[in-house]
Amino acid sequence: MATGDLELVLDARALIGEGAIWNTALQRLHWIDIHGQCVFTYDPATGANRAYDVGQMIGTVVPRARGGLMLTLHEGFAGFDPDTGRVTLLPRPPEHDPAVVRFNDGKCDPSGRFWAGTMALAKGPKPLGKVYRLDADGSIHVMFREAGTSNGIAWSLDRRILYYIDTPLVRVDAFDYDDATGAIAGRRTVITIPPGMGRPDGSTMDAEGMLWVAMWDGGRVTRWNPRTGALLQTVRLPVTRVTSCAFGGPDLDTLYITSARNGLTEKQLAAQPLAGGLFKIRPGVCGVPAPAYQG
Repeated sequence: MATGDLELVLDARALIGEGAIWNTALQRLHWIDIHGQCVFTYDPATGANRAYDVGQMIGTVVPRARGGLMLTLHEGFAGFDPDTGRVTLLPRPPEHDPAVVRFNDGKCDPSGRFWAGTMALAKGPKPLGKVYRLDADGSIHVMFREAGTSNGIAWSLDRRILYYIDTPLVRVDAFDYDDATGAIAGRRTVITIPPGMGRPDGSTMDAEGMLWVAMWDGGRVTRWNPRTGALLQTVRLPVTRVTSCAFGGPDLDTLYITSARNGLTEKQLAAQPLAGGLFKIRPGVCGVPAPAYQG
């Protein structure tokens, strides 16, 4: 179990809180509400949580090296200026049809390329999602297809492995990753989630090379050794739909955790009134800085 006490940071009541990421330059946490169409910036120093309505479903948020933020929206990748609220959509990614799919989770790789995946808007006979890579020059590449619900992406500390979660598969996969080119190959399963633990959602890497995974409908965040597949630690929450996690704070020793209330019945909401809240805990290990988009 965790070494610190879990705390509620914000009773945000987000429909689908997601995308937690720590901005080391600003010392603030960014996160989103997918169906609420908002990106948030939380300042632990003041307790302020500023909300920005971006006008369409949002998939994830990352810092941008030159200032501002990068987002994935329903329609594709976009730049965002928090000072003005201006959203600048990039050209539509290849093969992306917003009538059929929307963007979901994503992060930047160690060299500052922005990776993000899509998922179908409605259940169908085959997975329709894709995973894209947005390079610093603005070019967008399809990295692979047939993703169900594209979720957590993280990289090993030696920059040689990309870890990836397709939630319906209930596992964590790994690819060989070339940091110089952004190429990936050799997909294989490295963590299999046991029954009854929920389904894997967002993820983040810690400074010991272990992978933290938020568990949708599992009421917990779990820490795994991706080299052995072993479960190392569990943080339980008073909400079932746990969606993402990110290390933050000056020493990156605080784990921030997002959650969702979307789809819960009135009875379930009565039993977990903090659903959609933002939580934190000091789990006894530190994280690593999140790379910013270099474009």
